[in-house]
Amino acid sequence: MNILDFDRMKTNNSKISMVTCYDHWSAQLISQTEIDCILVGDSAAMVIHGHKTTLPATVEIMTQHIEAVARGANNKFIIGDMPFCSYRKGLVHTMQVVEKFMQAGSHAIKLEGADDNIQAIEHIVKSGIPVMGHLGLTPQSINALGGFKTQGKNNAAANKILAQAKSLEDAGCFATVLECIPSPLAQHITNELRIPTIGIGAGPHTSGQVLVLQDLLGLSPMHKPKFLKTYLSGFDLIKNALNQYNQEVKNAAFPLQEHCYEG
Repeated sequence: MNILDFDRMKTNNSKISMVTCYDHWSAQLISQTEIDCILVGDSAAMVIHGHKTTLPATVEIMTQHIEAVARGANNKFIIGDMPFCSYRKGLVHTMQVVEKFMQAGSHAIKLEGADDNIQAIEHIVKSGIPVMGHLGLTPQSINALGGFKTQGKNNAAANKILAQAKSLEDAGCFATVLECIPSPLAQHITNELRIPTIGIGAGPHTSGQVLVLQDLLGLSPMHKPKFLKTYLSGFDLIKNALNQYNQEVKNAAFPLQEHCYEG
């Protein structure tokens, strides 16, 4: 998949599949699947590093994750997630971060929100770098939003998100994520835009969907948002495998002769 395929798939009403990925091992696995594209998300702060929000993600941390993913999945379109405040310190700093992400292996970058970010988005796009937007529940603004809550539930809020989506399109974004907004609003925005929308908790009428890899594989059993569907009981499978290994070691059932080198 390349940047031109996003427009083609929107035109042809072909759904886009995207998953998050943060490491080389997972990237190698995804590279052997039919998944369209990878988001190296700042959700790594929560999923990999154990923080309660995405705010602790730094440019350095995200750059390392992008490098690891790019080495493992060089056949996939990779979007690097700009972390908290990295695009709010002036255009020079923003472009330095973008440069690091692209040199690390991203094919595009993603940033949250619109409004005051439009000028930066236009500059990034004019510099030849694809930009994906992100509206609705924007986790980097969690303190201003009052928590992880559905957005766009009243007319004023819905109209604001629609206007922001149009401004992202006008600024040159090639796609935008819609997170945790009512399904009818996501459908309306998708119909109004020329660019594709990627939903997470936004219903079935977006141009595509994104989920956190560990969530869809059932590796985080305590994290069960309403929008999540798990496709594997990964936590139990891995736990049982580790317990079996433990028992075989304790009972001297592993290693066997077949696992030994000859002298």
